[in-house]
Amino acid sequence: MAEDLKKMYRTVMEDHFPDSMEISFGEQKLIYRKRAWKFPDSKSGELVEKGLRYGENPGQEAALYELVGGHLSLGGCRFIDPNSGLVSAIKEEDMLQEGKHPGKINLTDLDNGLNILKYLMEKPAAVILKHNNPCGAAYGNSVAEAYHRANRADRIAAFGGCLVVNRVVDKETAELIAKNYLEVVAAPDYEEGTLDILKNRPNLRIIQMAKIDRLADYTPLRFVDFKSLMDGGIIVQQSPLNRILNSADLKPAEATYQNKSYRINREPSREETRDLLFGWFVEQGVTSNSVLYVKDECTVGIGTGEQDRVGVAEIAVYKAYQKYADALCHDRYGISYKDLELAIEKGERDRAQKDAVDAETQAANGGLRGAAMVSDAFFPFRDGIDVGIRQGISAVVQPGGSMRDWEVIEACNEANVTMVFTGQRAFKH
Repeated sequence: MAEDLKKMYRTVMEDHFPDSMEISFGEQKLIYRKRAWKFPDSKSGELVEKGLRYGENPGQEAALYELVGGHLSLGGCRFIDPNSGLVSAIKEEDMLQEGKHPGKINLTDLDNGLNILKYLMEKPAAVILKHNNPCGAAYGNSVAEAYHRANRADRIAAFGGCLVVNRVVDKETAELIAKNYLEVVAAPDYEEGTLDILKNRPNLRIIQMAKIDRLADYTPLRFVDFKSLMDGGIIVQQSPLNRILNSADLKPAEATYQNKSYRINREPSREETRDLLFGWFVEQGVTSNSVLYVKDECTVGIGTGEQDRVGVAEIAVYKAYQKYADALCHDRYGISYKDLELAIEKGERDRAQKDAVDAETQAANGGLRGAAMVSDAFFPFRDGIDVGIRQGISAVVQPGGSMRDWEVIEACNEANVTMVFTGQRAFKH
C-alpha cells in the first residue's frame, strides 16, 4: 500500500484537455495555448511531452494554459495583454532541473510568490510558500540573508515549500537552500557553481525566471479571475488592484461617531511605516480572513483563512510564539521544538532546556513586541486589535470602514499604538 501511494504521487497523469482554448466575452476573444514540456523519459531516455503532473490531488487531471492571443477591454479596464506569461510561459530551458515534474500546486505557489514579490523589488527579498500561502517572507541585505530570515520565520511550514527570490542565487544562498527540503526554487538566475549545489537535491524543481527583474511592471495590470462552481457555473471578476504602493498612500486612522471626531494620536515612525508597507504587500498573497504580524520587514506570525477576525489574530499570535520557540530551539540544540518535547517525554533530555526556551519566548512575546499588525479587512470590534495590543505591537494597518472604527482608534490611542488606513480591502479566496 505504501509503495502504491508513493507511485501515485510520482505518476504524471495523461490529461485530456485540448491543446488550445478560446474564451469569448461577447465579440471579444482570449486565446490560450496548453503548456507542456519535453523531457527524456526516465526509463527509455526518449523525449516525451508532459504537461502538469496532476491537479491539486493525484487522480485529478490538470492543464496549464498560456494567454497567447486576443485583447480584452471591458468597462474601461484593459486586461493584461497576451504573451506576458510568467509561470504559464515556463519552457524546458527554464526548468534547470525537472525534479519530480511540476504539478498544479507547485505552479500556483510559484505564481503567488511572484504576486507578492512584485511589490518587494527594491531590495533582496525571499518568499517561501505552502498551499498557496506564504510561510515566511523577508527582506535582507543580501539574498542569502533574505532567505535565511524567511525560512527562520517558520522553519516547520517551509519544509517542502516553494521558494521564490528576486535576486540571483549565489553560492552562500545555494548552500543554505541545500540544507533544507524544498519542492521548488525559482530565481531570475543562478551564479556559476550554484546548480551543482542545488542538484544534490534530485527531486528539487529548479526554475529560472528571467522576467522576475521586471515583476514591478505587473503591479498595475489586471487579469480575468475565474471561480468555477460545483454546479458547472462560473463567477468571473477583475483581479484585485493594490493601490497602496508607498507611505503617501497610507492615511492616519480617523472616524466620526455621534458627531464626535476620533483620530489616531501619533503617526508611524519611518521604521513602523516600512513594516506596515511590507506587511500590506505580503497580505496581497494571503488567503482571507487573515491577520499578519511583521517586524523588521520579516513576517513573525501569519494567520490565514479563518472565519472571524479575532480568531485569526489569536492564531497568528499562537503561531508567532510557536515559531519563535522553534527557532530558538533549533539555534541552541539543533533540533525542532517538537523533537525537544518528545525527547523530554522519553527521558532523553533535561526539561530545563525546554523551560529556558519557553521563558525566553514568553519574555520576547514571541517576537511580537514592537511588531506591526496587518489585517486584510476592517476590525468589526476592538477585540481583534486588542489581541495584538496585548502582545506589545506598535502599529496597525487595516482598510478601515467599520462602524466601530472609532472604538478601534480609541483602543490604539490607549496603548500609544499608531494605526493607518488603506481605504481598500485585500480579500483573497
